[in-house]
Amino acid sequence: MNSHVIDYKIHGDDMQVVSIELDPNETVIAEAGSMNWMDSGISFEAKMGDGTEPDSGIMGKLFSVGKRVLTGESIFLTHFTNIESGKKEVAFAAPYPGSIIAVDLNDVNGEILCQKDAFLCAAMGTNVSIAFNKRIGAGFFGGEGFILQRLTGNGLAFLHAGGTVVKKELNNQTLLIDTGCIVAFSTGLDYSIERAGNLKSMIFGGEGLFLATIKGTGTVFLQSLPFSRMADRILQNAPKIGGKSKGEGSILGGLGRMIDGDNF
Repeated sequence: MNSHVIDYKIHGDDMQVVSIELDPNETVIAEAGSMNWMDSGISFEAKMGDGTEPDSGIMGKLFSVGKRVLTGESIFLTHFTNIESGKKEVAFAAPYPGSIIAVDLNDVNGEILCQKDAFLCAAMGTNVSIAFNKRIGAGFFGGEGFILQRLTGNGLAFLHAGGTVVKKELNNQTLLIDTGCIVAFSTGLDYSIERAGNLKSMIFGGEGLFLATIKGTGTVFLQSLPFSRMADRILQNAPKIGGKSKGEGSILGGLGRMIDGDNF
């Protein structure tokens, strides 16, 4: 289905909010609990699924719910619809400090892969599903884990990320990235991981054991402050219970987060 055409404005610098203007009968879908404010005249309803397959039946809805469970998100998406005659506004905020990215899916051939908690909201008609990382090494050590979110459609989608976001356009190039710093990338790119230098660098370099490698032609969005890095800094300076905590760059601090993809 064609996505609804929505207008938007992103407010703020470090802790951003996106406000979306809805024409009559236009709808935006969002993660549960992300709404910040809205005008009267907007109806909202929690639904299982993104609404792109309204006739999928009970089994289709259960399958959609199962995919949402795998990403660790709520099983519901909230649908906000303007039910009055004039324009109405609804706004959404990210759950932690950072930036909001507006992605026109037409600019990335109608599809983009992103970290499993990056999706914030999108125009009605956007399909929110999952993609499995086919490479076992990237799944175990690449930060994202085996589960990625897949967004498809022909409208606007909004992602959130930690810190500053940098958009990189690759033209048959290779980019080495800290595994926690990838927000999203277009599907034409090849994603894998490689060892971070020699043994001494891996143990004492503070950059973790592996780097992500993205090759090819396409778009990559990077974040300067992964949530896990911020959480590590907070934990390191919090009162210690039962001993000293381990830093993100150490072997002991990193091994526990590799398998479940909690490097973000």
